[in-house]
Amino acid sequence: MIAYFTASIAGGKKYYLKNYIKIVDILKSKKIEVISDHILNVNEQKVNLQTKEERLKFHAKLEKWIKSSDFIVVEATFPSISVGYEISLALHFDKPTLVLYSEGNAPSLLAYHQNEKLICEKYTSFTLYDIIDDFINFAEGKIDSRFTFFITSEINQFLEKISRKRKVPKSVFLRKLIEKEMNSTRK
Repeated sequence: MIAYFTASIAGGKKYYLKNYIKIVDILKSKKIEVISDHILNVNEQKVNLQTKEERLKFHAKLEKWIKSSDFIVVEATFPSISVGYEISLALHFDKPTLVLYSEGNAPSLLAYHQNEKLICEKYTSFTLYDIIDDFINFAEGKIDSRFTFFITSEINQFLEKISRKRKVPKSVFLRKLIEKEMNSTRK
């Protein structure tokens, strides 16, 4: 499988580069080919010095990368209009898209976007591997369906707390609760 990784270049070099590298390393450990050099090996100054022709040529390449990928993974903790555009392109091409963020709330324009291919997840260094693993299973079609529902802020606070305490994503915690209940009713 091929993954396209994107994130803010400005945010990466200043604050989040270690997170970017960890995400790419996890994907590679799962035998995923990752398109990421345009983020990991570029700096903001180099991008700003590009001519209009170079930017247009890069845009065509970026579109080709997204089209050729099986899914995309985004680190969106540091806001970026360009990254938002790439997410929009990926969804336009019907690509499963994982938007990760490590601080604050989900990116406001994406948090409530109704598209079964778009998944926004808050992560920590402890939950990142499981979130990516679940997403890869989803992208490969190993997970039958995605189920979304609204919860109260009280339930959300509880899930956030238990997720941090047990070092698992909220979705994994909920899935295990359901599986436990299913097993108990079979007996």
